Amino acid sequence: MAEEDYGSFVDWNQMGDLAKSSGPTKVDTKDLKEFKRMARQGYWAKNHKLRAQVYQQLIKAIPCRTVTPDAAVYRDIMGNAATKKTSTNVPLPEFVDGNPIPRYCLKPEAVASVHQIINCLAGQFPDISHCPALPAVTSLLLHFSVDEAQCFEHVSRILACNEPGKRLIDQTFLAYESSCMTFGDLANKYCTAAHKLIVATAQDVMDVYSDWQCWVLGDLPFSHVVRVLDVYLVEGYKVLYRVAVALLKFYRKHKMGAEGGQGNQQQEDSNKIKADIQAFVKGIASTVTPDKLLEKAFSIRLFSRKEITLLQLTNEKSLQQKGITVKQKRRNVQLALNPDTFSSEIVSAKEMHDIWSWIPERFALCQPQLLFTTSTHGCSLNRFYSHCEGHEPTLLLIRTTDGDVCGAFLSTDWEERKRGGNKLSFFGTGECFVFRLKPEMERYEWIVISHPELASSIKTQAQKETATSEDQITDSNSLQQPEKPPGELSPFLSARHFNLNSKNTSMFMSGNVDSIIVGGGNGNALYIDSELNHGRTGSCTTFDNPPLCAESFQISLLEVWGFQDTMAS
Repeated sequence: MAEEDYGSFVDWNQMGDLAKSSGPTKVDTKDLKEFKRMARQGYWAKNHKLRAQVYQQLIKAIPCRTVTPDAAVYRDIMGNAATKKTSTNVPLPEFVDGNPIPRYCLKPEAVASVHQIINCLAGQFPDISHCPALPAVTSLLLHFSVDEAQCFEHVSRILACNEPGKRLIDQTFLAYESSCMTFGDLANKYCTAAHKLIVATAQDVMDVYSDWQCWVLGDLPFSHVVRVLDVYLVEGYKVLYRVAVALLKFYRKHKMGAEGGQGNQQQEDSNKIKADIQAFVKGIASTVTPDKLLEKAFSIRLFSRKEITLLQLTNEKSLQQKGITVKQKRRNVQLALNPDTFSSEIVSAKEMHDIWSWIPERFALCQPQLLFTTSTHGCSLNRFYSHCEGHEPTLLLIRTTDGDVCGAFLSTDWEERKRGGNKLSFFGTGECFVFRLKPEMERYEWIVISHPELASSIKTQAQKETATSEDQITDSNSLQQPEKPPGELSPFLSARHFNLNSKNTSMFMSGNVDSIIVGGGNGNALYIDSELNHGRTGSCTTFDNPPLCAESFQISLLEVWGFQDTMAS
């Protein structure tokens, strides 16, 4: 069998249809666009030897540090592997965080080879402090390696990648934890129904999402994960996010089908939910083909790689500011809302917990802090501003005299309004959203999140001309962004959109001495008068929302909550 050149570690009886080589025997292109198309379509998926050769070509093309350990280094360290007996008794490094080596379709004795390769990598990369995906990546690449030394070199190049802005594998706890937060943000925005299911059933949502990488690299069957690996080696880390979001969508569909469309709304221990998702992913081959999984992953209209990178860096900065750079107990990096001490006259602790599940992960690390309430501070817009200025973000809660409850998550300091003098001028970011809790719970986000094609109205003509064709190729389903000057934030996170048309979709928040407004464009999601007594609500273009309560309402109580950093010294 020709494949044995690249499959000496493979148990061919476990490979199923992948053991039968068919299809093309070579790839004649070096064009990145063509490689992306081939990888997504599975061009080399039915030929083990060709896949191994393509992997070798792709990995050799990764820009790396000047000194990157290669196969010769491994042979020098380990000696003659043919005469040296490998063992699984040697524990794996602590930085894999206890993750086992997935066997996939390896021979039983090949698992010991993975042990040996990882321990050798640990000696050559002393700066790695947290890399739970390493066992799965090493195991996968060993299927397509001539020997241990070649596998070692391939993994080394992935670890040593130094291409600016390119990320292949997390190697610190800070990077890993921020990736979990970023996945939570993506699930919250682009997988709303499934996220809502996790919030309703898991006691600790962040703990459930901390397994997101393991779903892809560890739990997926070999037939599925190699198709993911095909695309990952071409397109990078963002592929893992896409596939994990797709898995969450399929999990939700599975749960709704298994429970007659109702879904279990009773909260359970997070470990049970994690085990349930793991079991679903491991058995996904019975309902979802590899092609269907990738089709779902690339049909999700996520922001571009640049936007995801920006979100990741923002989450990393938030963790650094809180001193969370090494692994510690999870209670330090999740909302610890104490129902015995939390007190609001508008929402219960359970309702506040649900609202907290909607906000960006870097703020969910904080605890709610009451800044202003009309029951204590009176019905004065001036006092509203004086208590809220200096706090970013804030949460606005309103209870009407009819008993309806609605509000808004407002990303930007209200002091920003002063830039426009007393003239109403919109500011804020795409992380703002409005919601209602009663009579039913619903959130309405920036319309560009669900309709990224509308972002074209954000670009000036000059920006359009500088948009690169490469970005358009990277992901035809993504929100495409123009090249930005260094340090310039994206429309999703920037504090003020100076280039936006006043009639477009990005009118987030505004205020002056006469009123405060949330949402704009053909109406306002919320309008509140200077006495904090009367308000109006209607549909608006920015959030594409219906009225949040009676269109004209009287305020019974208004509260503003800030985000207290409990990690700050």
